[in-house]
Amino acid sequence: MSQNWKIETKAVQGTYSPKNSETRVVPIYQSTTYKYDTSEQVAKLFDLEAEGHMYTRISNPTIAEFEEKMSLLEGGAGAMATSSGQAATALAILNICGAGQHIVAASTIYGGTFSLLSNTLKKIGIEISFVNPDAEPEEIKGLFRPETKALFAETIGNPGLNVLDFEKFSTIAKEMDVPLIIDNTFATPYLCTPLRHGANIVIHSASKYIDGHAISVGGVIVDGGNYNWNNGKYPDLTEPDPSYHGVKYVERFKEQAYIVKCRVQLLRDFGSTMSPFNAFLSHLGLETLHVRMDRHCENALKLAQYLEQHPKVNWVSYPGLPSHPSYALISKYLPKGCSGVLTFGIKGGLEAGIRFIDHVKLTALVVHVADVRTCVLHPASTTHRQLTEEQQVTSGVTPDLVRVSVGIENIEDIIADFEQALDHC
Repeated sequence: MSQNWKIETKAVQGTYSPKNSETRVVPIYQSTTYKYDTSEQVAKLFDLEAEGHMYTRISNPTIAEFEEKMSLLEGGAGAMATSSGQAATALAILNICGAGQHIVAASTIYGGTFSLLSNTLKKIGIEISFVNPDAEPEEIKGLFRPETKALFAETIGNPGLNVLDFEKFSTIAKEMDVPLIIDNTFATPYLCTPLRHGANIVIHSASKYIDGHAISVGGVIVDGGNYNWNNGKYPDLTEPDPSYHGVKYVERFKEQAYIVKCRVQLLRDFGSTMSPFNAFLSHLGLETLHVRMDRHCENALKLAQYLEQHPKVNWVSYPGLPSHPSYALISKYLPKGCSGVLTFGIKGGLEAGIRFIDHVKLTALVVHVADVRTCVLHPASTTHRQLTEEQQVTSGVTPDLVRVSVGIENIEDIIADFEQALDHC
């Protein structure tokens, strides 16, 4: 029945169905281990022949509830939670890409992801080609190699706030016969479901809007179950896995092959496990996701409109503004709203931006985005400081850029705080 519900109802009651006298709310199973009746039951678990929980590093009932809810909201075939969004990104790629192989990625991605791809993965032999997502299809396809294993992008770039042209990217991925991996953190499944627009794998930093309150770190990978892994390019999914007595993931698990392999190989070996308590908090956050996102979008648009008219502001970037380069795409991909993050530049550049940040009162300076409280950050000197100046500009970061994560407070109070801070610039 839940498949037919609207997304708001799915977010609240989509997966967990307690039986008579069971807890109405998803419980926290704070346990590392599980009890079994027979040795045969355990053997079947370790041979991947039966469903159940072996060890919390691999799966846990509370974590499973969060995973099922995320898969439902994104319209996927299955999901796997991780200890952080960075872990989700890393495992999503490592599940299908190894030394000597290659991926193509949009250049306008989160600085931490850019560093992961360009530095850490490069050290283990995975090559990355970055491309401006606004480039022509032929230019993007020209970066592909025989060993290319994936195309990677974000629904809403961080911090450039460009909206991805899914039609273009999904068409390219299909023509080049690789999966399209999308980071949907800023949009959330409430505002955009990438699988419906041609994506194959969706990842999230659950630390952001999913949790929504800046209290738990986590990530999640959602498998769309809509990619043909049996095309000769991904033998790890089609050939026998000796660590599980020769199981062939595509043959055994069909549309869930990718996510099962990710769990029983990479989560098993790397141990990037979400804790049951954080899964409980993230699942709780999902129950109010739609309510919060509506307010985040409403407040962000009003603040962007205010800043665009302010005499001390040079420019404002928010996809919901007609002046934004991605404005033409929002009716197609983000009809409910453009999330709660915007950027702007103050006249006077870097020094004026610092004065503004030092004088906000209601708004806080924190290295985080996407929770209920309004906060600001200067990316060039913080989240993107590891990048060269050229890399910063390529990813959409300029020296005067101030990033704002607009909360769900009263918009009049938010604007009043910005007004008094701008008076000092």
